[in-house]
Amino acid sequence: MDFSIVIPAHNEEITLKVTLESLVAQTLLPKQLVVVNDNSTDETLKVAKEFANKYPWITVIDITSSKEHEPGSKVVNAFYKGLETLDGAYDIICKFDADLIFPPNYLEKVAALFKSNNTIGIAGGILHIEKNGHWVYENIAKQTHVRGPIKAYRKQCFEDIGGLKRSIGWDTVDTLLAQYHGWQMATDTNLKVKHLKPTGAQYQKNSKYKQGEAMYKMRYGITITSIAALKLAMKKKSPSLFKNYLMGYFKAKQNGLEYLVSKPEGDFIRSLRWKGILGR
Repeated sequence: MDFSIVIPAHNEEITLKVTLESLVAQTLLPKQLVVVNDNSTDETLKVAKEFANKYPWITVIDITSSKEHEPGSKVVNAFYKGLETLDGAYDIICKFDADLIFPPNYLEKVAALFKSNNTIGIAGGILHIEKNGHWVYENIAKQTHVRGPIKAYRKQCFEDIGGLKRSIGWDTVDTLLAQYHGWQMATDTNLKVKHLKPTGAQYQKNSKYKQGEAMYKMRYGITITSIAALKLAMKKKSPSLFKNYLMGYFKAKQNGLEYLVSKPEGDFIRSLRWKGILGR
């Protein structure tokens, strides 16, 4: 099972080094890996080139884009720049972040997940962050959800969902559309990936409305958006989070932003979300 990996990297000189060290030490090596240096002002490009000079299956490209670190289109645009350089002869395509430490058997175990069931379209481990000297689960999503920093797609699933959406919410809508097309998701909770920068730590202040915008674009509707916003605000103990989600939703609606999914896909997504809400 051939893996191809794209790693977008923006000012990640320290963390990129340990990420690549963990990937070159895999028991199952990828067929190809490309690091996309996205407008870095530090030594990210130098670090990537050092690994590319040592390992023939690693390549590097250098692109220029926005200096702001926002969720959504920036990272997906960088991913596509890297994807364009791959030969296409892969079974699994991965979008990995540049701030991770993978266990040595990570790709081998993910390959086993895909091989265990031909209907599995997206698979991965789970993310842990460091708190008070201990690595603990980064509890912002269910452990059955394959998180954005460690996405791995079966090639046919990736094509069925139309690839990654160039927008905030890409790493949620991908799993929803995968289910719409009959694919399943799988996680191995024993595969613990160290996430060196907690999600959202580097985002700009103007990103606070983006999650609400994403829910609008995914056709959640105001009721499901409110429930999801309230749940996360309670988990984070942040009343302002609830307000920001709703403001983001209504700002997107007022501006008439384009949806990420069709009406039938939106109907399916809302039905799926209601099943989950009522089931809990």
